Amino acid sequence: MNNFPPVQRRLIVNADDFGRSSAINEAIIRAHREGILTSASLMVNEPACDEAVALARENPRLAVGLHLSLGMGRSALPPEEIPGLVNADGLFPSNPVRLGWRYFAKPSLRGQLYREVAAQFKKFRATNLRMDHVNGHLHLHMQPVVFRMLADNAGKWGITHMRLTREPLRPGFKAAGNGRMLKMLEILMLSWLARRQRRILKRIGIRHTQAVFGQWRDGRVDEDYLLRLLPLLPLGDSELYSHPSMSEFKHEFDALISPRVRELAERLGIHLIRYRDL
Repeated sequence: MNNFPPVQRRLIVNADDFGRSSAINEAIIRAHREGILTSASLMVNEPACDEAVALARENPRLAVGLHLSLGMGRSALPPEEIPGLVNADGLFPSNPVRLGWRYFAKPSLRGQLYREVAAQFKKFRATNLRMDHVNGHLHLHMQPVVFRMLADNAGKWGITHMRLTREPLRPGFKAAGNGRMLKMLEILMLSWLARRQRRILKRIGIRHTQAVFGQWRDGRVDEDYLLRLLPLLPLGDSELYSHPSMSEFKHEFDALISPRVRELAERLGIHLIRYRDL
């Protein structure tokens, strides 16, 4: 008989896009206070960022990480400093596949990319919030050029925990319901990247969960999905990411504060944690 503790099921429940709008900020704070949300990822370039930081300070148990924005959002640097990345209004393009290929195929952009990433970390440090984790809008933190940049500068930028986006096919597929085949290619591609990147994160001491859920139902995380997913969670540490809002994605907010969801998590013995608890 060994003395090792039994393996538990632990779950980080994260909200992306913190700081993008007041409607999102309100949903995140209420889902944390009233529901199962344990962490949020901050977009430091978006218009409601200062409001999000003030709310985070009022709710110190909410863990806050950096939601690195390199697509479908605003830049930290002015457009004239990174003309190869953004348009004249400082906006990144929105297609993640084209962006990923562009960052890979054009080495001439890497200097601009490094300066923009560094600027976003600098803006996060200026909030004086503890950086709980790092991930990327549209999962672009896993694009090979961006990932290598993060890994090479982890010490300088204070990266200790990162989202390694890998959704296990069987439970994710089973819980997702209708429309699940549309996400298959993206899930397989990110899983392939994750297998290669896991070894690098282990070597440099950056912690991550074994599984990440939410891709199958991106923008459609509702109560029924969570009630199907929770019993299927694997042993060990997982993350569920979501996009709650009081407007566009109110169904995600409703799911996160659902008494049925909370009661099921408690009945299944699922421990709700943050990245810093890994």
